[in-house]
Amino acid sequence: MNFPRCSGAMLPIFLCLFAAADASAEWTGSGELGLVFARGNTDTETLNTELKLKYTRERWTNASRLSYLRSESDGDLEADRFVFDNKTDYTLSDVSYVTGVGRFDRDKFSSFEFQTSLAIGYGRRLIDTERQALSVEIGPGVRYSEIRDTGETETDLIARGGADYRLQISETAELTNRSLIESGSSNTFLENETALTVA
Repeated sequence: MNFPRCSGAMLPIFLCLFAAADASAEWTGSGELGLVFARGNTDTETLNTELKLKYTRERWTNASRLSYLRSESDGDLEADRFVFDNKTDYTLSDVSYVTGVGRFDRDKFSSFEFQTSLAIGYGRRLIDTERQALSVEIGPGVRYSEIRDTGETETDLIARGGADYRLQISETAELTNRSLIESGSSNTFLENETALTVA
């Protein structure tokens, strides 16, 4: 199994976060690993892994996420996707913040060899209680992509929007929903991820 390569432009940013870490800062993180092997009429193998790290110091918050999904059925590859994103927020007030976001997406089953985007924006916390939280953000950015069929590259100015929702259902269960949209002249990318976490 070949592990996908990370973008050379994104990796130094990720490593610099560790080099500049302050001992007084707060680090949190989580990881998950899923393996599914099914044997029968169809032989299926699926690997799903994700790592999240969050760094908080005074008004600054930095969140990094790395995920990889691979699936095979009867020896045929059906999914192979690697995503790395990094998001830095600076708090302006109790309800508002400015943000900078970088994302690298390499999906062998999309029409692009890879897509890399950088954006800045303004965010607002619409709900922020112990039980639930909702924040939305919007801003401009730029996206660089390589078309799979032709090998040609394209650069787009984009409008980026995002929403992040969390609901604490009980002491042991939490529901989260994360939405992302990047719209440019060549295409619009839309992603929605919903998760239920039970301790």
